[in-house]
Amino acid sequence: MNANASSYATQLRLELGARNRVYACGRLHVESYGNPPVIVYAPEGDRHGNFFDPAYQAIRANPQWLRRFDKVHAQGARSLPKLDLNPPRRWRELDSSMSSDALLMNVFCTPAVVNSAAVRSALGVEETTSPVFGWKARVPFANGRFDRTEVDMRWGSLLVEAKLTEADFQTREARLVESYRGFDEVFDRELLPVVQLPTVRRKQPFEFPEAYSQEQESLIDTTELGLMNSAAMNESSASFAAALEFNSTLPSERGYSSYQLIRNVLAAYASQSSFCVIHDARRLDLREQWFQVMAAVKSAELRVRLKVLTWQELSAIVPVELQDFLDAKYGIAAPGMAATPVDDVRMAE
Repeated sequence: MNANASSYATQLRLELGARNRVYACGRLHVESYGNPPVIVYAPEGDRHGNFFDPAYQAIRANPQWLRRFDKVHAQGARSLPKLDLNPPRRWRELDSSMSSDALLMNVFCTPAVVNSAAVRSALGVEETTSPVFGWKARVPFANGRFDRTEVDMRWGSLLVEAKLTEADFQTREARLVESYRGFDEVFDRELLPVVQLPTVRRKQPFEFPEAYSQEQESLIDTTELGLMNSAAMNESSASFAAALEFNSTLPSERGYSSYQLIRNVLAAYASQSSFCVIHDARRLDLREQWFQVMAAVKSAELRVRLKVLTWQELSAIVPVELQDFLDAKYGIAAPGMAATPVDDVRMAE
């Protein structure tokens, strides 16, 4: 599974990089120092190269949505060139062409989408409220405290986790996951995916001095992705072998993979909500991980409130102009349709 996940994520990142390198022509942007580089866009007045125009205009008109741009890019200072803007502006996470949050807002901040009966039916949303991005779920622990992490989107009684190029759904220590209130009521713990986690941070191959340089850094932190492309591995085979030897000696403890899914199912259980994972159809690994967690849910009533949808399925029922944007920039086309080839992206704008 780990090897397959790395392959799926890497291939999608390569495709999005190539596609955005063409799409970015004529739009204010830079390329990261990573190899391969990531395209990152900057705002230009009332437009932003990373966003569908109607969605960006709606974001600018909604103070709550606009606050999502307050989140500064974690690696912007060292992985991205500076851009001479007036007034000066730091890079934001939503500027990145790889951002799943930006893709989520591109779709659901478009006014015609949230008003679409077809979209509401596909997601099982009956309420007429607007989406809330970065909703604080406050999932309860058994000791009376609450989890402070966010759910990507809440729309009425629906919680959404959005994925694009992320490697997986994260891992956490079993002792923390099992401390959530209702954990054993919701899950058969024997069916959940278990991993061994190091009790000190693992070393990745490029963390060794001979393999570490600014030019090799990725815009997305590869210490979290846990992957390197084959070329990088070949170039640093000595450090890679050293990292494996170092990691094999680390003390470890039991943990769970797909932590975000486990936590969000518990959030849906606590708030009597539904929960949907939206992922790219090219990421079959993410769907398999989600099905594994769903299979561990004890309650049939809760299982029917758990959903999965692809961006491609959504693209079939959104406005045509948004379909064209998703096709050109992300290679997302409706099921049964082929995405526009990278070389033809400019023609599709």
